[in-house]
Amino acid sequence: MNQSQSIPTTHACAADVDSLNSLLRGEIAAVDTYEQALRKFADAENAPIVTALTRIRNEHSESVGLLRSRVSVSEGKPSEDAGPWGLFAGTVTAGAKMIGPVTALAALKQGEMHGIDQYEKTLNNKEVSTECNYLISSDLLPRCRKHVTSLETLIAQCESKA
Repeated sequence: MNQSQSIPTTHACAADVDSLNSLLRGEIAAVDTYEQALRKFADAENAPIVTALTRIRNEHSESVGLLRSRVSVSEGKPSEDAGPWGLFAGTVTAGAKMIGPVTALAALKQGEMHGIDQYEKTLNNKEVSTECNYLISSDLLPRCRKHVTSLETLIAQCESKA
């Protein structure tokens, strides 16, 4: 689904705003983390990795937009930054500059797995509206799962070159 497609809407509750803002902070952290990782792989030798990581970063950026929009529709104020998770993710990625590509990609994969866990927990929250669950299950969660597959492929390619 893209931003131009409509999402069913009804008046949402505070649980939607809280849950969506938590997910939004995670997506903002993901965008920041991929920005930092892209700097690690900036040389020409890593062009396929840069292409894949740019695509994933852009998809996280789209998710930020979708979540911000949904929070606004739910009559909430969208989070503006990643909060404490962003500080942690930034620290891990900064350390990745001194480690090899496989370790850096594995750290990104762990971040995606954390995101999947957060989306699944939100889906299991009975207070979250059907509309929010629809956005998560039809768009946001499948994206994260595809990101894991992409990162696993990149890790395998890097390991085969070593």
